[in-house]
This record gives sequence, C-alpha cells and structure tokens, in this order.
Amino acid sequence: MNADETRINNNNLHNRGFGGRPILKAPDRITFDPQVMGGKPCIRGMRVTVGTVIGLLASGHSRENILELYPYLEPEDIDAALQYAAWRVQEVEFTPPESET
Repeated sequence: MNADETRINNNNLHNRGFGGRPILKAPDRITFDPQVMGGKPCIRGMRVTVGTVIGLLASGHSRENILELYPYLEPEDIDAALQYAAWRVQEVEFTPPESET
C-alpha cells in the first residue's frame, strides 16, 4: 500500500453539521502509510507528522521558522496540519445514556 492509496478520501471522511452539511474536510496533503512513521498522519507522505508541525506551532515557533527547519515543507503543508488537527478535535454532541439506578 503506497501513500496515494492511503491518502484521506475527503468524500468519505468528514463530520456533519446541522442539516447534514460537511463541517470541515480532512486535507488532501495529510497521508497515512503504515511504512512511514508507523501510520501516523504525515505531511504528503514524508517523515514529518502532523503532531510535529502542531507541536512546533504550539511551542511558539513561527511558520517561517518551521519552513526554515523543514525546507521541503510548503506553507500549504502547515495549513493542512492545522486543518487536520481542527478536524480531529471538532466538538460532537453526545448524549450519554441514562444510567440505571
């Protein structure tokens, strides 16, 4: 299985908002490949995980600094990492079952 085969399919993977409309789609630049970083979400099949990019941003690194540290990344890769992280943490309404007491 190669990176193209494991690329997120935007038509099948997304949460639905009010009226069944998609809220946010997973970016095409995010790939999953069991042979690369243990199948973690990566940027364009490279050995750079979404978690690495988000972690750098969270620790105060600028976009420009990240692009200097990883010259093979593109600004759109950082955008895709942020979009994927936002998609993964979207709030979903959940009503727990009533407890039997």
